[in-house]
Amino acid sequence: MRSSLEIYDLASGTAGVVLQSDRHIEAPNWDPSGSSLLVNAEGLLFRVPLDAPALQPVETGPATRCNNDHGISPDGRQIVLSSHHEGEGSRIYLLPATGGEPVRVTPQAPSWWHGWSPDGQTLAYVAARGSRVIDVYTLRPGEAERRLTMGEGHCDGPDYSADGAQIYYNCDRDGHAQIWVMQADGRDQRKLFADDHVNWFPHPSPDGQHLLYLAYPPGTLGHPADLPVALVICDPQGKNRRRILHFNGGQGTMNVPNWSPDSRAFAFVRYAKA
Repeated sequence: MRSSLEIYDLASGTAGVVLQSDRHIEAPNWDPSGSSLLVNAEGLLFRVPLDAPALQPVETGPATRCNNDHGISPDGRQIVLSSHHEGEGSRIYLLPATGGEPVRVTPQAPSWWHGWSPDGQTLAYVAARGSRVIDVYTLRPGEAERRLTMGEGHCDGPDYSADGAQIYYNCDRDGHAQIWVMQADGRDQRKLFADDHVNWFPHPSPDGQHLLYLAYPPGTLGHPADLPVALVICDPQGKNRRRILHFNGGQGTMNVPNWSPDSRAFAFVRYAKA
């Protein structure tokens, strides 16, 4: 099997398989109801019910080139996805959680979604505007986007803290990708810690107690697939870091928010070596 969709339980410290597939499954989100996961594969979205795991297609209309940057609104009523189907690079769209016609919300391409504020009002994403530099932006649908980082390096993976006051992200502005945090309006940007590993995709738990991120081997460029990676958990200030899993993964393992609503578990994907 190429992909193994799994859930890690914090209390037991063990990971259990939800579903395995020959398809290349990516980026699990947890539905706010706790009953299912949302993943992408081969340009499409799929819901995976936890009581009877299977890849159930989600209708996305013309958006048939979805990438691994998608999620579910805090109230469970909408899906956000990033797709290349308009032929101008990735853009961000909203559609009903049950599936339907996607409505574009970002004015330009490329744009890749990564976080939703806890109040459901604001999207956090990364984009390139007028250059190849990737920066963090926020947007309330229907309003103008707001740029929060200013080309200091490749910034990626923005995700809101549990109270919505901060945004965690990764950035390589001073060498290689490390975990950073800033106020939700872009003020007070600071690095949480520094180590030799290339660290991506920080995800705060809904209860505000934990921060989870993906650690690549030292010297890794970008965020590729099929490398020996680790999942690291720490407190929201970056202290007490613990490597809790080691496996073959990377791109697609946990690009987007992946915690259970009760913060007792998270979902991820490991891959058979290519």
